[in-house]
Amino acid sequence: MTRRSPYRAALASPGALRFSAAGFLGRLQISMYGLGTVLLVSSLTGRYGLAGTVTAAGAAGYAVVSPFTARLGDRIGQRAVLLPLIGVFAAASCALIGGAIARAPGWVLLAASAVAGAATPQLGAMVRARWSVLLAGSPLLHAAFSLESVADEVIFVAGPVLVTLLATEVYPAAGLAVAAATCFAGTLLFAAQRGTEPPARPADPPPARHGRAVRGPLLPAAGLVTLLPVFFCFGAMLAAIDLSTVDFAQAHGHKPLAGVILGGYALGSACGGLWYGARSWHTPLHRRFTVTLCAAAAGAATFWAMPGLLPLAAVMLASGLVLSPMLISGFSLVEEQAVPGRLTEGMAWLTSAISVGTAAGSAAAGQVIDVGGARWGYVLVACCGAGACLACLAGLPALRTPRHEVAAEGAGA
Repeated sequence: MTRRSPYRAALASPGALRFSAAGFLGRLQISMYGLGTVLLVSSLTGRYGLAGTVTAAGAAGYAVVSPFTARLGDRIGQRAVLLPLIGVFAAASCALIGGAIARAPGWVLLAASAVAGAATPQLGAMVRARWSVLLAGSPLLHAAFSLESVADEVIFVAGPVLVTLLATEVYPAAGLAVAAATCFAGTLLFAAQRGTEPPARPADPPPARHGRAVRGPLLPAAGLVTLLPVFFCFGAMLAAIDLSTVDFAQAHGHKPLAGVILGGYALGSACGGLWYGARSWHTPLHRRFTVTLCAAAAGAATFWAMPGLLPLAAVMLASGLVLSPMLISGFSLVEEQAVPGRLTEGMAWLTSAISVGTAAGSAAAGQVIDVGGARWGYVLVACCGAGACLACLAGLPALRTPRHEVAAEGAGA
């Protein structure tokens, strides 16, 4: 059974289906919140530049705070961190929606978005941390990580379609409101799953050398030196794709189709992830990451040349096939190298890098699109993809660092 269906075997582990399902619901907002903010602000103001900047403020808030809250989750427990966070997130989301509807000044929207971003729960990292504890040492861990990446891609299939339809066909604020509500409900359900919560691991005192304390490494995994700039560029690429596709669809007279096209990009990624996770790989992990990253960047570099919506949708669907395998490989590299007791933090560093990239990409793409239109936005996409590839190739040695060397560094050896 395990050989034929590794996904089913992983989900059959005690409590796995419950925490994975709750994490899925709580993570629906990752493909809806930013796009919902863009659609809300741009619909009410007609300014993509402001919409991109407000979205960037939320991504920046998440990026700055999430590694620290993830580390706190490792030390005091996930539930103790999630419950206060989700309360702040809900209040800030209400302020953002209310401020946009009331035509509040831009700084109000920026502040509300930044606070909501900072308080966004790190459910993706926490779900993967639970899998790592539940399936420690099991070959099913690869399938579990693949399952979560595929779940993320399913979210990116359904989320853009849902939020675009809600914002364009129901009410401009409806998409963002639904995104916030699913995050709130899913986080509460996830926090209620106490049986699979990893045990809290208080920070150990730093080891002493020659009478002085020796601090461990700043980053919880050596490969993050390379992965952080790569995921930064990747996040900027995805943000630029979102904004450019909305404007491209609007320019062709079918703005609601933007969500369908973006959903197709994620659908391709989900299919690729299912295939990747069901196989046993002998190729080194760092090589798989490099190949899939370069393939994703090469596909995105063609978007600017698409003559219409149908060709763009077809190329996005095909290009998406390597996205999920690349993300699975990246998270697996962190799991392989993480210093003991800092796994959730390591996962959060990756999501933070994507968020910083999303912030930069949203702000830059919004300005570029306001001046030159969607095609120049897609040129920015190609540049971001090229930057990710160069950062990966330049930092390959760090991706090869074995676990025992990382552990030795963490001990101050």
